[in-house]
Amino acid sequence: MVHIDAHSDTNDVYQDNIKYNNGTMFRRAIEEGLLDPKRIIQIGIRGTNYGADELDYAKEAGIRIVSIEEFHAMGVEAVIAEARKIVGDQPTYLTFDIDGIDPCYAPGTGTPEIGGLTSFEGQLLIRGVDGLDIVGADLVEVAPPYDHGEITSHLAANLMFEMLCVLAPALVRRKRVSEDK
Repeated sequence: MVHIDAHSDTNDVYQDNIKYNNGTMFRRAIEEGLLDPKRIIQIGIRGTNYGADELDYAKEAGIRIVSIEEFHAMGVEAVIAEARKIVGDQPTYLTFDIDGIDPCYAPGTGTPEIGGLTSFEGQLLIRGVDGLDIVGADLVEVAPPYDHGEITSHLAANLMFEMLCVLAPALVRRKRVSEDK
């Protein structure tokens, strides 16, 4: 899984000690055997940790976390290369939390964290997974009530378009491989 976000979403509990929600889903998916943590890269992680063990759990499980500081030190091309190496040629899910983008570009989210990706860096990350076996994608946590001039919604729609542009060819490739068998 390629996960672009400000938060790792690997808390044990979140918001009133609830075990199943938007801050715990990747931990639950790993525990339930739905995700291989060694095939997960999280890009842009920064800001508030909602649980003391959130990042510790992710690192101990084997998730590759690229903090925003490391992202800028490495550069977008090197991060893309590492993501491609981690997920390999196996089926891969692409998930993009809009708070991975700096709130100056995407204020319309419930958990804004300063110091994030630019909108262009977000585009480059998505375009960089083209050619991988992308089996699905999502873009989450757009909160229109917090949006100013609909800039977050507009950005989210454009990023989702970019995701569809890498998802469609992957679907065609999978279909061809299936027909060849």
